[in-house]
Amino acid sequence: MTKTLVVVESPTKAKTLERYLGPDYTVRASYGHIRDLPKSKLGVDTDREFEPEYVIPEASEKAVRALRSAHKKAEELVLATDFDREGEAIAYHVAEVLKVDPATAKRVTFTEITRDAILDAFQHPRAIDLRLVEAQQARRILDRLVGYRLSPILWKKVRPGLSAGRVQSVALRLIVDREREIRAFVPVEYWSVDVRVTPEDEDAPFLARLIEIPQGKLAASPDKKGITLSTEADAARHVDRLRVAGYRVLEVREKEIKRTPAAPFTTSTLQQEAARKLGFGARRTMRVAQQLYEGIDLPGEGRVGLITYMRTDSKTIAESALREIAEVVRTEFGAAYTLKQPRRYKTKQRGAQEAHEAIRPTSAMRSPDRVAGALDKGQLALYRLIWQRTVASQMAEARFDQVSLDVEATAGDDRYLLRATGQTMKFDGFRRVYFEGRDDAADEDAESAIPRLSAQQVLRLLEVLPDQHFTQPPPRFTEASLVKSLEELGIGRPSTYASIIWTLQDRGYVRLEDKRFFPEDVGEVVTDLLIEFFPDIVDVNFTAKLEEDLDQIAEGAMGWVQVLDEFYGPFERLLEKNEEEIQRFEEVLDERCPLCPQEGREPGPLVIKLGRYGKFIGCSSWPDCSYIRNLDGQVRKEPEILEETCPECGRHLAKKMGRFGPFIGCTGYPDCKYIKREEQKTGVTCPKCGQGDLVVKRARRGKRGSVFYGCNRYPDCDFTVGQRPVPEPCPNCGSLMVQQKDGSTKCTSCGTIVGAVAESAAEG
Repeated sequence: MTKTLVVVESPTKAKTLERYLGPDYTVRASYGHIRDLPKSKLGVDTDREFEPEYVIPEASEKAVRALRSAHKKAEELVLATDFDREGEAIAYHVAEVLKVDPATAKRVTFTEITRDAILDAFQHPRAIDLRLVEAQQARRILDRLVGYRLSPILWKKVRPGLSAGRVQSVALRLIVDREREIRAFVPVEYWSVDVRVTPEDEDAPFLARLIEIPQGKLAASPDKKGITLSTEADAARHVDRLRVAGYRVLEVREKEIKRTPAAPFTTSTLQQEAARKLGFGARRTMRVAQQLYEGIDLPGEGRVGLITYMRTDSKTIAESALREIAEVVRTEFGAAYTLKQPRRYKTKQRGAQEAHEAIRPTSAMRSPDRVAGALDKGQLALYRLIWQRTVASQMAEARFDQVSLDVEATAGDDRYLLRATGQTMKFDGFRRVYFEGRDDAADEDAESAIPRLSAQQVLRLLEVLPDQHFTQPPPRFTEASLVKSLEELGIGRPSTYASIIWTLQDRGYVRLEDKRFFPEDVGEVVTDLLIEFFPDIVDVNFTAKLEEDLDQIAEGAMGWVQVLDEFYGPFERLLEKNEEEIQRFEEVLDERCPLCPQEGREPGPLVIKLGRYGKFIGCSSWPDCSYIRNLDGQVRKEPEILEETCPECGRHLAKKMGRFGPFIGCTGYPDCKYIKREEQKTGVTCPKCGQGDLVVKRARRGKRGSVFYGCNRYPDCDFTVGQRPVPEPCPNCGSLMVQQKDGSTKCTSCGTIVGAVAESAAEG
């Protein structure tokens, strides 16, 4: 009989732990959450203190059977799931399913998967932290209440397939509000003036910016880069005077400035920087980080976790790691780059768990070049980023010599003041290894040289350079800037940002173009509906306050039922009041239909409606009148009529575009609803017959329109699968792998998961 059964989330993590723990331990995976609220109903009894109804999802039944079987053969159970609220909840539900009292179950936690960390953790087991379990449960129930009650309204009043979420809807509002700021923005013209001068006896030209004009001379406004003039005419008058002015150096200021490195990565800053520097989406970043955390096979070392736990708000680094990093800096870069005392960063994020560490390499001695042969391209890129950021955080400051000089220009009685600033790097410090990326700002450490000058030195004018500018609207969000804003506003948790961003795109609320988010029409309609009828759900401050309440539950300062009750009472009253008042989106125009008179009808007013592909203008007499045009005035083309006839009614078929892509349908619609969809292949061969291709299909029974994947040789082959198949076979057994919601892939045969373990179910 096995002495101890250890339960973790993923089989990859299980393999790594089993190697460290030895033959007295059996390590099994739960494959993420093994209990959840039911999909078919609310699953929360709002009349009995929000009592949740937990069920074992069909996808988890095999894992549960394996855990129960292993538990029968073991003398002891240890729960070693991840060191966060989700991991604590998984540990609790595993104990419940295995009929072990959660209050007495043994729990071990660690922030890195290395031999020393694992063995030390198993020497110091603790009980399950029920406060963390309650905080996770409250979050899950909140998300279910919002999603389950609001999403059906969106289905009926906007269009099927939509969802609302407690955090998702606020993130959407940020994108919509930013887009409307950009549309409403009116550019304002302004002018700056530079002069190019050089010392009278040298050829060492440099630029100086106009920062002060004679008093009473035209309106101008100050700017951090100089003075700005409102029109070309205003600028021209000063340009004329500057062209005949004499120039001299008024004052020279020299100083040394220092730059300190960015703090080690948290979940949020890792997602931001990977987006900026590697072009990784948040989901890909978390998936690859999970792989690095759970373990990589290194030659001569076996399977080793390369980074610490990747879901963390902390900027802390363990003392032992600080000593090792200092040794790496001293060895690799020399004493000049080494700190006398470690640099420590304070975590400002409310609710951050200081027991966690920042995301760092488990050993700084494992440089990216040393492990490159064991990593794929994406793993190596992310590991290099983490290693560089961590090492740089413990390196000396970068130092720059900065020179700022004021130049006086005199033209008769008019006196102008100009300023030039330059800097040169004196010592690169941490920048030798790494410097932080930026979304929309220039590098403040960029070098610009100015010749050595002294006060009263005469300068020779080379040219005057007036330059026209226009004020710019705020930039659209990138993945990095959206994550940064969500964190700064206290919306959601960094570990959920990847699934939130994915859901916004998957529901068609936003699209990503040139790495910037644009809201779709449906995203704006849904946002407006929620603002009008459920304002708290999309209110930034209200949502941030809920996050604080969840943190209070985790700290034991509030009860989870209290938090839910304070939210649900007002929310339920709004639902009862507004559900019948909400109307489908329609905006009546002061224009009549041009097609109705041609067909012998009184022309009805035109209205703006929301269709499958966005807003359009149609006749209010639909379906009697089929007039449709785009918002830009272009009348939509009629479907392409085909020679082929309908097998059901004999009328011609036509090529159309539907919500789920192109299809061929009967021209007799709506009397005849025959549809012949064009096949959408997945690029995966059917694993059952080996001859057909797996294609996208849509259900005609049950949940109509829902996607599944099946063999295109049906009915000769009846193979189907509910999740999107991927071309790569299972690394363990060679069977079909399918895509999971969190970006990981799972084997349909042995259950192996590659990539991130399942997180909390997506909102709504």
